[in-house]
Amino acid sequence: MAHPRAGQPAQPGDLIDLDEVMNAYYDITPDVDDPNQQVVFGTSGHRGASLDGAFNDLHIAATTQAIVEYRRSAGTDGPLYLGKDTHALSGPAWVTAIEVLAANDVHVCTEPDNEFTPTPALSRAIIRHNAEGGPVADGIVVTPSHNPPRDGGFKYNPPHGGPADSDVTTVIAARANELMRHPGEIQRVSYDSVASQVERYDFTGRYCNDLESAVDLEAIRKMNVSIGADPMGGASVDYWAYIADNLGLNLKVVNPEVDPRWAFMTLDTDGKIRMDCSSPNAMASLIKNKDDYQISTGNDADADRHGIVTPDGGLMNPNHYLAVAIQYLFSHRPGWGPDAAVGKTLVSSSMINKVAEVVGRRLVEVPVGFKWFVPGLQSGDIGFGGEESAGASFLTRDGKTWTTDKDGIVMALLAAEIQAVTHRSPSELYADLAAEYGAPSYRRIDAPADREQKARLAALDTSAITASELGGDRISAVLTKAPGNDAPIGGVKVVTDHAWFAARPSGTEDVYKIYAESFRGDDHVQQVLTEAQQVVDRALAG
Repeated sequence: MAHPRAGQPAQPGDLIDLDEVMNAYYDITPDVDDPNQQVVFGTSGHRGASLDGAFNDLHIAATTQAIVEYRRSAGTDGPLYLGKDTHALSGPAWVTAIEVLAANDVHVCTEPDNEFTPTPALSRAIIRHNAEGGPVADGIVVTPSHNPPRDGGFKYNPPHGGPADSDVTTVIAARANELMRHPGEIQRVSYDSVASQVERYDFTGRYCNDLESAVDLEAIRKMNVSIGADPMGGASVDYWAYIADNLGLNLKVVNPEVDPRWAFMTLDTDGKIRMDCSSPNAMASLIKNKDDYQISTGNDADADRHGIVTPDGGLMNPNHYLAVAIQYLFSHRPGWGPDAAVGKTLVSSSMINKVAEVVGRRLVEVPVGFKWFVPGLQSGDIGFGGEESAGASFLTRDGKTWTTDKDGIVMALLAAEIQAVTHRSPSELYADLAAEYGAPSYRRIDAPADREQKARLAALDTSAITASELGGDRISAVLTKAPGNDAPIGGVKVVTDHAWFAARPSGTEDVYKIYAESFRGDDHVQQVLTEAQQVVDRALAG
């Protein structure tokens, strides 16, 4: 059930106490024996709150030292690109990281103290550097993505430029937790003593001036598409300003304000401040003014996610926009190889399967996590990779690597390109797809599960699913490995001719997530969800 003030402006009582959050970063020493206070890398790095003893100076110092040792063992001896977003804890963590990196003689390329770097800009910088040859570079992004203002996050991107795989993060996390027990092994110098030696890198100009290689900006200029870009108080704020001032687009930065409390936000569905650009409640302000622009866009705090708002459709469901983007790109990118595939996560809409078939491209269905698209985006074997949580990236117009991490900025500009070239909004184009193939109903819920149950779900065997029907239809497939790369799902997906559900454990809460979709309407998807929880609960009990 939605919070009674969901979608309404934040009030003073909703805001964090900045001093309390910042002081806790330095004053609280984590309990290394408490699993909730250890370094743990999820799908997007280590995240936590300083007030909970889960994101503190010792965590970041130890993790940075562990990254230094890992990159040294891997032979990564070039510069390390370091970026931060606008969360309150990102600044202190960025300073901690520099102190450790400099003490270990790592050449750091980072933004000036008062600037911010989106995740895709850092990914792009790594890719550009490594394409030129010489010592190999990697990077760190200090961001908890769209998490609430009290949280911090720390993510490692290896030389491929995308999110580190679990074989890397497992090593880094284990070493970081060792170092937390033995902090004397962490090398560190004061920021003031090394600040002048750190290379200040122009992420903004280099990324923005490269955008023409990924998006047809000339088409957008020619049709004078009006764009309203809302950075949502995040790291894309100066990027949208640069694009508006230098690239000749009819673009206005809707809200240029940066406030680590996010006092200007409307509350998300659960009543928290969260910069989720796929949430109608978090995006309520932009939706309210949807008629002011042909395309309105929002980004989360590190700009790796996108939200697309149109006058006729309001905020597009992320799955809907992914389907439209795929149909458009594979019809308007003659520079892409004929074998470039469509990449989707297995909890994304089956509408994507239908679109991939129509455009005549191979479908690569992978587990949850953008890291699975990295090899294909590197090699060009995947033209587009997207996930249901409004994260995606694609190749340059001539079929080369753009980013290997999610890029909310190019996905936002792509919506304007679609409008310019087709003379129709992305939401109108999705309506055509729905009319042709049916309008699927898609939902996600959380169900309670303790740590032991979550572990059983992650290791589930297909034989544990004993049901033969789902929502009145015969079950045609039970999957515990992704069909696109045979990688473990970390859960289960059950498929019929008209619907499917997938269940996987949460990495941060005592719940498991159930995703479901049906081409038979809202009532049927609710039936599928209800039966799915019963099916999974029986499997876990057995």
